[in-house]
Amino acid sequence: MSIRKPPLPRLLLNNVSCMRNAQQILRNVNVSLHDGGALVLTGANGSGKTTFLRMLAGFSRPSAGEILWNGHNIQESGIFQQYKVQLNWLSLQHAIHEKKTVFWNVNSFEYLEGKKGRALPALQLMGLGRLANEKPRMLSMGQRKRVQLARLLAMDRPIWLLDEPSVALDDEGVKLLEYIIAEHRKQGGIVIVATHLPIKMEDPMILRLPPRFPRKMTLVDMLDRADIS
Repeated sequence: MSIRKPPLPRLLLNNVSCMRNAQQILRNVNVSLHDGGALVLTGANGSGKTTFLRMLAGFSRPSAGEILWNGHNIQESGIFQQYKVQLNWLSLQHAIHEKKTVFWNVNSFEYLEGKKGRALPALQLMGLGRLANEKPRMLSMGQRKRVQLARLLAMDRPIWLLDEPSVALDDEGVKLLEYIIAEHRKQGGIVIVATHLPIKMEDPMILRLPPRFPRKMTLVDMLDRADIS
């Protein structure tokens, strides 16, 4: 009787270290993510959360270690081309075409994926159905973020890399974000979130990035030390 091997992690960080501006952000990180998994990156502004996401996206190389997708190094020739079409990137930059409609800004991404019929339901789910034919100049910052989230749904790629996805969202928008993350994971998708704001997720792995520079001593710190002495 043969012993069945456990499945390979979909994404594996093997002793990964990451540099930014000649400073080390992380050292010897080991993370394995299977289908339906989630990783949350937390840390202060400037701690390197976006840099870490860019490394996961293959835009930069680890300073040490390797990132494996289905057991293959994403930096290997030919592998990155297959890997990058698995990724859905959401960043703080909206990249919204101001002269096109809200619907176009989602449907055009869906079209590039060779898919049909997902753009309008995605906008409706994000509460933007009635604004589909409007120009983005009509939108608030929170609504623009919802357009980005609708793109995630319309493109329907398995690995989401989300950089501060809840910024500018109101309470209802955050609940919608939490809902689509949960549904994506139920369908086997992977979610990696960089955030300094709380986002409810079921049983995520959490990786806290240390501050790049030590905090300067404040007057309160000095007074506290004086009290101790």
